[in-house]
Amino acid sequence: MANLKRGTGGRSSFNGIVCTIFGCSGFIGNSLSIRLGKTGTQLILPHRCDPYHIRELKVGGDLGQVYYHPFDLKDEESIIRSIKYSNVVINLIGQTYETSNFSFDDVHVEGARTLARLAKKCNVERFIHMSCLNAEEKPTPMIIQDGSKMLKSKWRGEVAVREEFPEATIVRPSVIYGRMDKFVSHYMSADRTTFEYIPLWHKGEKTEKQPVYIHDVISGLVAIIRNPDTAGKTYQFVGSERFKLNNLVNMMFEIKMKYVGNNMLVSDMKINPYFWLKTTFAELIAPVHPTIDLSWEILEFHHASDKIDPNLPTLEDLGITPVDFKKVIPWEVEPYVMNRLEAEELQVTVPPEVKSVPK
Repeated sequence: MANLKRGTGGRSSFNGIVCTIFGCSGFIGNSLSIRLGKTGTQLILPHRCDPYHIRELKVGGDLGQVYYHPFDLKDEESIIRSIKYSNVVINLIGQTYETSNFSFDDVHVEGARTLARLAKKCNVERFIHMSCLNAEEKPTPMIIQDGSKMLKSKWRGEVAVREEFPEATIVRPSVIYGRMDKFVSHYMSADRTTFEYIPLWHKGEKTEKQPVYIHDVISGLVAIIRNPDTAGKTYQFVGSERFKLNNLVNMMFEIKMKYVGNNMLVSDMKINPYFWLKTTFAELIAPVHPTIDLSWEILEFHHASDKIDPNLPTLEDLGITPVDFKKVIPWEVEPYVMNRLEAEELQVTVPPEVKSVPK
């Protein structure tokens, strides 16, 4: 298929890439599918959900260039059928909470190992695995005594992928922000506040983050796909600026509360018993109501400081300059702004009159 390139590189072209994206229905998968479809990539999108839930991805590529395929992470035959014609396979599958069907190890370790092994078996040229910044064997504990189970499983997943597919490219992003993310929306949720307080561990003073914009992550993934020299490397996707979590949260709530007249106050989570009860209750009802984005595991993940390895390449090594967080965040928080009765008046610059053309 790679030898059948046609067109000039637009949506109605074929650029020679047949790409299978596992996790296409997620936050990153949605944007990546659309970006690749615009440049003539043939997409195979495995899914567990009803195909109507990902129907909007069908128009991301030209007619006949986007294919859906049902699969299960524990069914190897369905995985092989999804990747046997592809020259690029991307694993974006991940979860922030465990279920009765899938634990962290089932998804991040054994699932990643299975995809890498079968990709190697099917002679796939490129395998790209999405991991997580701060993934390590023994992460520094913040709230949970033994540290984050998710970060541990992400690290074991990287090891498993390297064992099965040594030429794989691994991507470690920091917290990703953008529309429908799990960073801005997490802090904007009513579940995350108690009355006028935002509980943070040590008031967020001991946590440092370098959030990265979703469009930069997508640009980085596309650059990795197009550059064969990225094979076998591990990339860190981080933003251009480093903030204390306290400052990040205050910045977002200053935008959210600008019409209210008073801002939310950051409090120390350790002395907020109401929030402890709320989090414990959310974990108790999680088996029947898992959509609440609140658990001790999620809080542990959000309070882990970003550790950057100076020996690993970043977005800049792919020719991508990360956007300024302070310039983008007002747009991302805009849907959550409270008590806005009408839109702000647009400041329109009146253009000069056109001089009449002499007859």
